[in-house]
Amino acid sequence: MKIRSKFIGNRDFYRMVLMIAVPIMIQNGITNFVSLLDNIMIGQVGTEQMSGVAIVNQLIFVYNLCIFGGVSGAGIFTAQYFGQGNHEGVRQTMRFKLWMVAVITALTAALFLGFGTNLISAYLKGEGSATSIAQTLSHGERYLRIMLIGLPAFALVQIYSSTLRECGQTLLPMKAGIAAVIVNLVFNYILIYGKFGAPALGVSGAAIATVLSRYVEMLITVAGVHRKCRGENAAYAFVSGLYRTLKVPRELMFKIIKKGSPLLFNETLWAAGMAMLTQCYSVRGLNVVAGLNVSNTINNVFNIVFIALGDSVAIIVGQLLGAGKMREARDTDNKLIAFSVMCCTGVAFVMFLMAPLFPQLYRISDEARLLAGQFIMATAIFMPQNAFLHAAYFTLRSGGKTIITFLFDSVFIWCVSVVIAFTLSRYTGLPVIAVYAMVQLGDIIKCIIGFILVRKGVWLQNIVA
Repeated sequence: MKIRSKFIGNRDFYRMVLMIAVPIMIQNGITNFVSLLDNIMIGQVGTEQMSGVAIVNQLIFVYNLCIFGGVSGAGIFTAQYFGQGNHEGVRQTMRFKLWMVAVITALTAALFLGFGTNLISAYLKGEGSATSIAQTLSHGERYLRIMLIGLPAFALVQIYSSTLRECGQTLLPMKAGIAAVIVNLVFNYILIYGKFGAPALGVSGAAIATVLSRYVEMLITVAGVHRKCRGENAAYAFVSGLYRTLKVPRELMFKIIKKGSPLLFNETLWAAGMAMLTQCYSVRGLNVVAGLNVSNTINNVFNIVFIALGDSVAIIVGQLLGAGKMREARDTDNKLIAFSVMCCTGVAFVMFLMAPLFPQLYRISDEARLLAGQFIMATAIFMPQNAFLHAAYFTLRSGGKTIITFLFDSVFIWCVSVVIAFTLSRYTGLPVIAVYAMVQLGDIIKCIIGFILVRKGVWLQNIVA
């Protein structure tokens, strides 16, 4: 009974968790499902087109995670300020986010404009004909140039959506995300294949559709927030007066930088580490790049469960810590981690059974299809492990332990995961799926470290008191 009471909550507990997690799951689920359809549409055009898009999306993923890290560093304070009922504190953290994403976006645009070709070429060192490599590079360059136009809209959406979620408001970001993915899906169909009299633009059409969807999402989110922010009892009162000034109090700015910089560097380096892992696998040929792209797209659809539950840990536990309810925060965290692992075990079982079916949706080579199925199965096997790691990461982050999360996440991926992948892919004859599995097995070390840190309660602190 003691174990049951420690790790299993009552009906009201799960209702509260699901009220936060389900809208996030729906938004991410629709987004990732449409990304899957988008990916399948590109996959129908050809392997080179799909590989070029996949490589660029891997590079933009680093930017996305950098933005996520930038807003999440301030978001630790946002959740705790909201738990205190301090609306001005919430507004100040939003202003910090505005400055942060402006700098990151400008630097990213300059990097991609100056060195985009070199970055894409780094993934084209494996087996493949000269013609296929040249075509993949050309498609990737075209796709990247158009995608850069959507970066500002993506950044602004992250500022607003992250703040709303940290304050427990998840419905508006969900609605905006649904509208965006519908726009993306419709214009993908029209512009990729040239329907309803439009020209068939291939990868360029996919990029244009994505950029349009970014701006639709931005308009819905920003307009929706400011339409309901007047008055203390308004749904989004914590945003009222946001733009009266863009100044951030110096003391708060330094506190956010101190706590948030490790998180920013962590997300950036972790995403760069994931890009490096893909580059390590890519030395085994273009079929590996295509297979990984299919696998990652499918995985993202199934991963929404532990991602949403991880976000719930950050929101719920962060607010409890801000309110000074330490015992309740620990008890809630135990139940959230157990719930996440349990849910993801069931999801992994379904994913493993369906793994051979998904690659058949793509018009790619037989070898790429086989590899994709193997990658999906391997990911399913390790999903419960990844669910625990994700929840442990957000537990540590909710209490402001950003140095620890930096070591736990990005330092680990570079010092362990990348080293394993680099060594095995280049200096052994192991099949690429075996290399992939060995990298996942290396995360067992991180599980042990995460378990010890969460159990010791090093994250139980109020950082806005």
